[in-house]
Amino acid sequence: MITIKSTVNASLEKVWNFWNTPEHITKWSFASPDWHTPYAEADLREGGKFKSTMAAKDGSMSFDFEGEFTLVKPNEALSYVLGDGRKVEITFTETPDGVEIVESFDPETENPEEMQRAGWQAILNNFKSYIESN
Repeated sequence: MITIKSTVNASLEKVWNFWNTPEHITKWSFASPDWHTPYAEADLREGGKFKSTMAAKDGSMSFDFEGEFTLVKPNEALSYVLGDGRKVEITFTETPDGVEIVESFDPETENPEEMQRAGWQAILNNFKSYIESN
């Protein structure tokens, strides 16, 4: 698994809400400024499905990021399986410096692992910027 992390200066409840609510997901879930997430949905329960559409702003490319939740522990942890069978685990831990988010995911086979790590970290960094400014 590849692991990324960040510490966010916000309350645990706010982090959980902004991470899981579609109206917020569309504001931060993309890796670079020339992309966006015009659509997101989430049935936040074990066995519930989620889906977000990530798209280039110029309309040249898009894809759906979707899967099924396998673990939902409010304000603590999420796990899910992506449509291609890869697993993702996320923990949210209060620390003196804020909420530490640790995200581990199975790599896919098309792109180098370092590229995948950088892309997922960029999305996590967008989350940090978004929540800390709202």
